[in-house]
Amino acid sequence: MAVPEGQAQSELQLRQQIVELGRRLSVSALIVANEGNISARLGENRFLITPAGLAKGKLAESDMVIVDSSGNLIAPSNRKPSSELGMHLCVYRLRSDIHACVHAHPPYAVACSVAGVSLVEPVLPEVVAAIGNVALAEYATPGTNEVAGAISRLVGRHSAVILKNHGALTIGPDLETALFRMEMVEHLAQVVFLAQQLGRVDTLSQAALRKLTQAIHGKSGLPGQGAP
Repeated sequence: MAVPEGQAQSELQLRQQIVELGRRLSVSALIVANEGNISARLGENRFLITPAGLAKGKLAESDMVIVDSSGNLIAPSNRKPSSELGMHLCVYRLRSDIHACVHAHPPYAVACSVAGVSLVEPVLPEVVAAIGNVALAEYATPGTNEVAGAISRLVGRHSAVILKNHGALTIGPDLETALFRMEMVEHLAQVVFLAQQLGRVDTLSQAALRKLTQAIHGKSGLPGQGAP
């Protein structure tokens, strides 16, 4: 799904990809019922987002809604945009390099937030290398501007954010990357959960992190590192 640098994706391609992502999120049980939402940047001041009230595993290409940066409906549609539109638009306003957002309710990741178990500490090198720190946002009422406020100070430095007692948000340069990051967050949460059942969670040492940085990114640092 990732598009080579310099090659733009058409609106039809993005609609098709969002339909496929919705199906994959549903099959993977990262969402159930009508949960979750997906969006993509169409161009300057134009965004494609999933509609409110529909099961994301059964979307059609024509179901998607086009809005501007203020949330105004652009394309004629009998659908309303997702109730979490404000969260998506917040990301796009703050990150010009981001072209896709995925919001889901991965059960292990949400359970960790409900139980007060942090996913911020570095545990799995592949997750650290691909995502960096997984941030935790304070609880905010779903579907309100509180959610955008809760993530606004985090998305500048993080590509994955757990929404306390709610869900998770992952962002990326394309839809496939945003989905991969969601899958990795849930995998991390499962590993942490299982490790706790076995009695301990060992985190990567600073020496291990330095070696990982040198091996993958030279001296540029790992993605998403910074205060949660």
